[in-house]
Amino acid sequence: MASTAEGSQEGITQKGVRRRDWIHIAALSTAGVGGASILFPLVSQMAPTKDVLAASTTDVDISSLEPGQSVKTSFRDQPLFVKRMSEGEMEEVAAVDVSSLRDPQTLEERLGANNAEGILVQLGVCTHLGCVPLGAGEGESKGEYDGYFCPCHGSHYDAAGRIRKGPAPKNLAVPEFAFTSESTIRVG
Repeated sequence: MASTAEGSQEGITQKGVRRRDWIHIAALSTAGVGGASILFPLVSQMAPTKDVLAASTTDVDISSLEPGQSVKTSFRDQPLFVKRMSEGEMEEVAAVDVSSLRDPQTLEERLGANNAEGILVQLGVCTHLGCVPLGAGEGESKGEYDGYFCPCHGSHYDAAGRIRKGPAPKNLAVPEFAFTSESTIRVG
């Protein structure tokens, strides 16, 4: 009879363990679903909105640009200068000893790969304190190096947007861009 009592206690213990396991699984599953339902909106609200994603790229028509001309537009609420460099500008900029520059960059580094037309794309924001340099518009002062001039504190950039004189520490920034057709570039 003792063996029957032991057997019945083992059955209760096994059933109790099974119930307890099921309760743990159910509780953890409920907590996991509850945690996910709280975390999903929290994480998804950090994603960029549709209007921000739409502003992440800018298409610029360059078909009307003649050599030496530039156009001002905006990219992510910042001024953007797009210029078709003339042969003379490209020769003048390429002749400068890069080691003499404060922020040494060659013309090829500024233009990017596969850019035989000399399309220069750069943000129109002075790297000193964020003013907008002159020189991209018709009749604006181009500074001492026939490029861009920042009227706020007197920084002078050459035609490739490289800092040559003044307090600016770096060249004008070149954003990522690609040619989507012969007459259009996509910035961003």
